[in-house]
Amino acid sequence: MRSLYIRIYLTVVAALALFALVSVWLLQNHLEQERARAQSTLQERVAAWGELLQRSLPRADAPAEVQAEALREWSERLRLPMALDDAHGRRLGASESFVRRQGTGPGAGRAYPIRLNDGRTLWVLRPQLMRGALPRPDGEQGEGGGPAGPGGPLDAGPVGEGGQRFGGLPPRSPWLPPGPAFDGLGLAALLVVLFAAVTGGAYPVVRRLTRRLEALKRGVEAFGAGDLQQRVAEDGRDEVAALGASFNQAAARIEALLRSHQSLLANASHELRSPLARLKMAVSMADDASPEQREALRREIDTNIAELDALVEEVLLASRLDAAMTIDRRDPVDLLPVAAEEAARVQASAHGEDLRVAGDERLLRRAIRNLLENARRYGGAEVEAQVLAVGDRVEVRVADRGPGVPEAYRERIFEPFFRLPGHAEREGGVGLGLALVRQIAERHGGSVRCTPREGGGSCFTLSLPRTA
Repeated sequence: MRSLYIRIYLTVVAALALFALVSVWLLQNHLEQERARAQSTLQERVAAWGELLQRSLPRADAPAEVQAEALREWSERLRLPMALDDAHGRRLGASESFVRRQGTGPGAGRAYPIRLNDGRTLWVLRPQLMRGALPRPDGEQGEGGGPAGPGGPLDAGPVGEGGQRFGGLPPRSPWLPPGPAFDGLGLAALLVVLFAAVTGGAYPVVRRLTRRLEALKRGVEAFGAGDLQQRVAEDGRDEVAALGASFNQAAARIEALLRSHQSLLANASHELRSPLARLKMAVSMADDASPEQREALRREIDTNIAELDALVEEVLLASRLDAAMTIDRRDPVDLLPVAAEEAARVQASAHGEDLRVAGDERLLRRAIRNLLENARRYGGAEVEAQVLAVGDRVEVRVADRGPGVPEAYRERIFEPFFRLPGHAEREGGVGLGLALVRQIAERHGGSVRCTPREGGGSCFTLSLPRTA
């Protein structure tokens, strides 16, 4: 079963994953735009530096020492590591910072060539980003710092003795443009995307859940209003579907129970009319009857009262069995002694194996008694009970030599208040005995059936699970 909370959790995770992907995409686009802008600015500044130095450096035919000295002077003034090659690629000179950084270190190899009009090549190392202008022991400002004088393009703060700068913010590289001020529009866009992703992803799941709960609510209300055939959908495999299945099972059970009680009440009311009518007639005849007639009427009254008492008892027992799908008691019951005792009550014989089952002894005794009384009432004088093991089952067989049960009625005789045609007038009974036997058997995990007996008659077999 896939739990509902897992589905909601996965929905939230998926929505957040969508938000993350969109955020990364927006950030990537933003970085690409900033990188392109920085590269364009860098190219413009490289061209500007080249034009400035083209006019400031000595001519190409000047001595190499003069050109190298001018290069070192401009390197100190601009605070940039620089080197100069002639038209043939020979090194004319380089600043100390260029030589130092060109060897090893995190800034090694990051030189930009600037082609001068006379064929020379000016090499400029890219300044280290965000290097501070803190004072060194020798008084030199950090690479990438600005000019010493105030108001210069990279003025970093007050000037102390020896030209040292301190107390200011780290100067920004003159090669890179200042970072753009933060714009709240991007954050607002991200928040809107997050809101849309969460609400858009969670709404279908939540709406489907609430729709199913609303359908379940309508089904419960309809069932409570009296529509016993009302059922709800069992779509899915989550808790809501399980709740719907539980409701349907409970509704089916309640419907069957109410139908059974209605049928039981209707049939019991019908059966009560006959003994009550006979009692009423016997009482009305008692005043004018002779002593002998009064004695016969008294016996008739006692018989009718006993019939009423048996009917009420069977109706109550059937109602209790209808209300309980299983029995509470599971005691070990020896069937052979129980069968022998009940057989002795109706002058029948009992034999077989000493076998044991688990259940309610009172109910099992009642089932065997009903089978024996039914056999005595309809099956004649030759009635016997047998207890035997058949595989993992225990069978109690009650056989008689009566007229037998037609094949068309062998299942119907276990229905409440059903009696074979003509038997009600001859033998009496209300038709609940065999129905109770089936209910007791089913509550114990067993069954009961009727089969023809060899040589004539019927054989009723009560089958129950066997215990060790």
